[in-house]
Amino acid sequence: MRDTVRFGVNYTPTRGWFHHWLDFDLAEVRADLDSIAGLGLDHVRVFPLWPLFQPNRALVRPRAVEQLVALADAAGERGLDVVVDGLQGHLSSFDFLPSWTRTWHRRSLFADPDVVAGQEEYLRTLAGALADRPHFLGMTVGNEVNQFADRPHPDPDRVTPEQAQAWLERMLAACAAGAPGRAHVHAEDDAVWYRDDHPFTGAQAARLGAASVVHAWVFNGTAQRYGPAGAATELHAAYLVELAKAYAVEPGRPVWLQEVGAPAPLIPPERAAAFAEATLGHVLDCRDVWGVTWWCSHDVARELADFPELEYGLGLLTNDRRVKPGGAAVARVAAAVRAAGPGPGPAVRTTAVVADVGGAARGTRRSVCAPGGPVLETWTRLTAEGVRPAIVLSDLATDPAHLSSRGITELVPAGR
Repeated sequence: MRDTVRFGVNYTPTRGWFHHWLDFDLAEVRADLDSIAGLGLDHVRVFPLWPLFQPNRALVRPRAVEQLVALADAAGERGLDVVVDGLQGHLSSFDFLPSWTRTWHRRSLFADPDVVAGQEEYLRTLAGALADRPHFLGMTVGNEVNQFADRPHPDPDRVTPEQAQAWLERMLAACAAGAPGRAHVHAEDDAVWYRDDHPFTGAQAARLGAASVVHAWVFNGTAQRYGPAGAATELHAAYLVELAKAYAVEPGRPVWLQEVGAPAPLIPPERAAAFAEATLGHVLDCRDVWGVTWWCSHDVARELADFPELEYGLGLLTNDRRVKPGGAAVARVAAAVRAAGPGPGPAVRTTAVVADVGGAARGTRRSVCAPGGPVLETWTRLTAEGVRPAIVLSDLATDPAHLSSRGITELVPAGR
């Protein structure tokens, strides 16, 4: 870990989107990575498509793994560290699951012993292929795989929180077996923080893996409720960083803002730069932030069909690799942080909003933290008053050692 916050981007290839693995062209990848490096960023998160890399439970394609290593090496040559997501999983409204888990071979992604063993071998293989690369930071188990376990997915594989935790522990162990000593994490969408009774929990997010990972999207009702320039909209990513910290039991546990973006029309294109600068400014006022990885590097090509409209324009660069205003804004913030160098970090947040989520282990009342809920409303109001609030779970609000470890001296009930 470094004292200086890191800035990177989720790599979306300009030619063919993630389908580029079917027609892998290293020259095109290098051109994409050149345009990313030109923004002054320091890492990329990359996405092999699981069905293409492991089309059969007993086959992880060697050629696909070689192409992943070639992409990672090309990134390293440009000064970009690499994080690899394993189980894709779900990307930009599309599901990518191998045929040996669906239809005639329908088996639980989280509980079937053969499927889980196949996933372990896949993650071990990818991590092991990159284990000797100094620019390989680690694996992310998958991208928002929790979506497959609950509504609103149309065909979920239901699990209990205990089963979800056991699955996460096995997947993280598989990553560590392939690449010991690297920073392996798991990443879910905001259902872990906001949805009552969701089987993947905030406690798992904040206590398993090398860092707590946050995906902060304002199309979840935040921008709809508070507007594109509303305080809660521009504070949403920082709020989720603080909410992740509330669930942590390890003092100073790093938080990685792994996805954040400016989805149009909820954030109009003419406001993308202002949104980026405001969002990042608030996040940089949080302690223990490891880094920010913007979604995404390049726009999705318009000739590709059936994406939700907001997915086409999320890039920091256009599909022909021109820097957009939002990209220039992220580059400016990254350059300013890099120029400032390591420092003491933001001041401790001594006031905390108390969140009763129905117990950290199960989160039966997590919706109190969602947009419109009393925790976010109180936290936003206090921020507007200049208080700089943290969040503490009611489970831990009576633990003097926990409060002391975080420097919290004043508690404010949610809704007050």
